[in-house]
Order: sequence, then C-alpha cells, then structure tokens
Amino acid sequence: MPIPDDVTGDEIDADVRQELMSLPKGLAEDVARNLVMVANLIDEDPEQAYAYSRIALRLASRVAAVREAAGFAAYATQKYSEALAEFRAARRMTGGVELWPVMADCERGMGRPERALAMAGEPEVQKLDKAGQVEMRLVAAGARRDMGQLDAAIVTLQSPELASTAVHPWTARLRYAYADALLAAGREDEAREWFAKTAESDKDGATDASDRLAELDGVEFVDAIDELDDETDESDETDESVATEAVDEAVRVDDEDDEDDDEDLDDRA
Repeated sequence: MPIPDDVTGDEIDADVRQELMSLPKGLAEDVARNLVMVANLIDEDPEQAYAYSRIALRLASRVAAVREAAGFAAYATQKYSEALAEFRAARRMTGGVELWPVMADCERGMGRPERALAMAGEPEVQKLDKAGQVEMRLVAAGARRDMGQLDAAIVTLQSPELASTAVHPWTARLRYAYADALLAAGREDEAREWFAKTAESDKDGATDASDRLAELDGVEFVDAIDELDDETDESDETDESVATEAVDEAVRVDDEDDEDDDEDLDDRA
C-alpha cells in the first residue's frame, strides 16, 4: 500500500523504535512507516489503518509493538477475536499488564461479558496504573450493562476517581459513563447533573456530553448546513417558477401576436 513520502518512520515513539532495532535497518524503516500510517489513520479511517497493520505484522510478527498495533487496528474495526489474539501475543512478549482492560473489552465485544467481569477481578488489575484501573472499571460497568445489571453498573462506576473534583485524562469518560447509566435507569435529574460535570471536564470534546445535556434541557439544534441547503432549494424552486412564468407569458404574447396577424390577413382578404 502506498505511503506518503513525508512519512519517514521517525515519527514513532522512542520505545517502539528501540524494539525495531532488532530488525535489519531497511526492514525496520518499512515497519516503522507502516506503524505511523496505522497511528495516523486509526481514528479517521480504521479500515485503512487495519490494512497497514497487516503489512507491518507480515514484516515483523515477532515485535511486540507490531502485535499491539495490529490488535488496536483490529479492535477499531470490531474484529474482537483477532484483536484479542494480537493483544495476548503482545502480552506474552512483554509480560506487561497494560493491555488487560482492552483485552477484557474484546471479551465484551465477542458477546462474553461474564469473562470480562472475571478479568476485572483478577490480580492483574491491581498491577495497573490509575488510568488502567479506571479503564478496567469502565469495562466492568459495560459488562454489567450487557448483562442487564444496570444498578450494578452504576455501583461499579461509583469510586474515588468519580467523586474527585480533579480533572484527569480519564475524568470525562468516567463521568459520561456514569451519567449515561443513570439516564438509562430513569434517574434523569442525576444524569443531567453528571452530564454537566462531564461537559465541564471534557475540554477536548471527546464526548457528546454537551449535546446530551441540551437534549435533557429540551434544546433543539438546527443543522446550519441543512438549513442553508433548504434555503437554496427554495430559492432554486422560486427561480424556476419565475422562469416558467416568464416563458408562459412570452408564449401567450406570441399567440396573441399570431392572432392579430391572422386578423390582419383576414381584413386584407
């Protein structure tokens, strides 16, 4: 697959670059460039990112960073079984636990929420950093909802991290999940409060908390582009109507002129 000339492979993280040093230089560069493409495309075009990840995997399947990238690309395209296999391979190579939450979420994606819950209770969770533990809590709550245990999902999300007024990278997502669960449980006033808290902490717009809050407040949004299109259509219809009337008028005048000419000819005859 084509890779833009300005993608050199130097853009990858230092840790990944270190892993690739085990490969011949030319091969390492090819793998690095494909990994950069995966990172660049995974949000906007996950299918393309997946295709580049398969190339990197074919070139260097024994590099943990490659297996991890392939896993995330498969995860982004909802190929959960494949993603889980790649994450397990990467974990075997590194011995780390960082991928534990996303591995559990793959179990959810495969329709096995009970396995995700089981993973949430494993010792590996205690080895995760704070961000990883919050992510695991989100996965466990999602698994509870998958199983129809809405109240249990709400309780799962209740934690010191949720109650904290400090804003961390995971804060908006945690608050959003809690607000969404409250709303699903019919606790609308509490949900509104937590959507508002989410919007306050979501400076990057990672969630649609502001829209959800507006919906609860009865605010309706009008798409400016659609409105402009409607106005353009109405304008086109008006112009077409005016043009049609003008043509009809011209035809009527011509007909009257023809009738006058016929009368003049009759008079002369």
